[in-house]
Amino acid sequence: MSVIAVVGAQWGDEGKGRVVDYLADEADLVIRYGGGNNAGHTVVNPHGHFKLHLIPSGIFYPGTRNLLGNGVVIHPPALVAELDELAKAGFDCDNLLISDRAHLVMPYHVLLDQLEERERGAKKLGTTSRGIGPAYVDKVARRGIRIVDLMEPDVFRARLDAALPRIGRMVDAHRGADDELDAAIVQATDAGQIASAYLAAGERLASHVVDGQAVVDEALERGQRILLEGQLGTMRDIDWGVYPYVTSSSPIPGGASLGAGLPAVRIDRVLGVAKAYTTAVGAGPLPTELTDADGEALRGRGVEYGTSTGRPRRCGWYDAVAVRFSVRLAGYSSIALTKLDVLDGFDRLLIARAYRDPADGREWSTVPASTSVYERLEPMYEELPGWQTDTTACRSWDALPPNARGYVERLEELAGVPISHVSVGPERAQMIVRTSD
Repeated sequence: MSVIAVVGAQWGDEGKGRVVDYLADEADLVIRYGGGNNAGHTVVNPHGHFKLHLIPSGIFYPGTRNLLGNGVVIHPPALVAELDELAKAGFDCDNLLISDRAHLVMPYHVLLDQLEERERGAKKLGTTSRGIGPAYVDKVARRGIRIVDLMEPDVFRARLDAALPRIGRMVDAHRGADDELDAAIVQATDAGQIASAYLAAGERLASHVVDGQAVVDEALERGQRILLEGQLGTMRDIDWGVYPYVTSSSPIPGGASLGAGLPAVRIDRVLGVAKAYTTAVGAGPLPTELTDADGEALRGRGVEYGTSTGRPRRCGWYDAVAVRFSVRLAGYSSIALTKLDVLDGFDRLLIARAYRDPADGREWSTVPASTSVYERLEPMYEELPGWQTDTTACRSWDALPPNARGYVERLEELAGVPISHVSVGPERAQMIVRTSD
């Protein structure tokens, strides 16, 4: 039996879906343990090119069960739409399971998310405006609505009726601002319309709903192979990320235990996923961000646009400080390095080995708690030679150009843990496995 947690080691968008799709061939159960349809996973396999938003990335293997864990927040109509898209591609998704304890993203959560971003003005967090944060707020405030409630129409309607007066008071100040917003408020607070849409989605999803903890417990008892699929990355963790530019859940392994429903001690390995350079979506400090031709080249060659929103990702050189910070928090057994091939055309590569504070000259080897300090830190780079050779056809470590191997080995040294997997493209066959683990 093995339980492997796949965790983002940077700001998200590292390629976790690609890694889970690769590993799921040998898994009995894949569990998505946090987030919602704000964080998409792009998967390229022999079946085609897929963008997943809620459904775990092991869905393409009929013999692998896929569970949306209790830590996920689910927008039922969005999940139904995702199932419909996969059905068009020939996947019936009978192997999808949904924990009855997972919370719902309601229409008013989406509205509140949008209004809160609007009120922040120039200090926007850069959320996806999918209602994820407000859904987690209601969960923690003990007023959320769960999948299990959706399975009982009378219970669902009662909980909805209890929630809407409070939402009405919260949005009253925004009424009359403009016709479009007024229409959005009416739609997000119409009990009849919401109940009709959500209960219809609930009927569609009912056959997938299970006691998630019982499913996980049985898999553990049988010694089955379990993959825990994370969303976003350590630098967006609610406790340890660059606050307040964070998500509302915990992408690190501690969050995996809670969001999947298994004891933390049952996790055998933690595989961190890091991109061979840095990307991020949303606002907040990003020390190695490039706004020059190199940044544009990374975005263009890496097709760096958000899976869920289509927003251009901010791109920069590899930040070894952030990854090392992630290593210390998450305790990675090893790292899977993705998109090495995107660097094929560069004649030189920079790695941020530390930060420098221009205010006092202090050198930082970790990520500070103070966002105001982090915003002014400058990367201290070391330069390595590029390889300017196409690596996409490489299928073994020795087949990579010497400078490419040297780059990976330097990242490994700075991270302090082995880099066990290196991808040179999105296809399953383009994953180089360096070690037997």
